[in-house]
Amino acid sequence: METGILRPNRQGYSLELEGGGSWQLDVSGSAKSYAGRRVTVEGIRSGFNLIDVHDIRLAGASRRNRRPSMWERIIGG
Repeated sequence: METGILRPNRQGYSLELEGGGSWQLDVSGSAKSYAGRRVTVEGIRSGFNLIDVHDIRLAGASRRNRRPSMWERIIGG
């Protein structure tokens, strides 16, 4: 789990960390509504600086109060 500012870029999106550095994100679907905002990302590292994102939400929001992901809506989770 990482928290930072979601930034759009040529490859899609990256997460700019507060202490410096960044992660490139592999996000299924659109994350436009989070662009430029402080978010928390959960996922699996799949490359040198790449995270396969499983969940993205505004920083400080609990998992319980977030909108279900597209995958969760499909499987009914």
